[in-house]
Amino acid sequence: MTLTVHDDFRRRGACALIAIKERERCKTRLKESVNDSTRVELVRAMLAAVLAAAAGAQAVHQTIVVSPERDQVPAAIPVLADTGESLNAALAQAHCMLRDLSCHEVVVLPADLPQITSAEIDALVRAGHTGGFSIAPDAAGTGTNALCLVSTQPFEFQFGPDSQRLHLQEAHRRGLTPQIVRLPGLAFDIDSPADLERLQEQQWRTRLRA
Repeated sequence: MTLTVHDDFRRRGACALIAIKERERCKTRLKESVNDSTRVELVRAMLAAVLAAAAGAQAVHQTIVVSPERDQVPAAIPVLADTGESLNAALAQAHCMLRDLSCHEVVVLPADLPQITSAEIDALVRAGHTGGFSIAPDAAGTGTNALCLVSTQPFEFQFGPDSQRLHLQEAHRRGLTPQIVRLPGLAFDIDSPADLERLQEQQWRTRLRA
């Protein structure tokens, strides 16, 4: 992977890493609910929402996408090529490159948080400053929907089953003091047809109130 960033990259602030697969391979569990073209457009729309929230966060100085393809990511945002080994390996490699560039504040965000806000990202970073590590669990309380590292150390990412417990375990192993951040936009991700129905219902209610 290669990374080209602006000369002021080392300026104080967090770097947001947003990981996403090839758009055609994303959210395949939604195939029973929507056709392929609609599914891809949903994936792109959710990524755009996460990118917009990161851009508006006061604590975030740089946003980088980790992906096998650029697709519709704006040209101003660097894309690190994911070689396809695994999400955790790609994030570890990106994190290593950032540490080499003296960036020691990193926010890891998935690309499927349609209701995330800039204020929630700022809250996650503030919590990360407290003990070097903060984590936002999913709605079920077992997965990881976002995390923030404020540390010069490497970190073994544990995305996958039971990732919240494993991430907390890794943070303790590194001598960090985890802070758990529970906020609605960070907790709500789209993984199943039921999640999609909930999103559509919330959007409909928003339109009714407008």
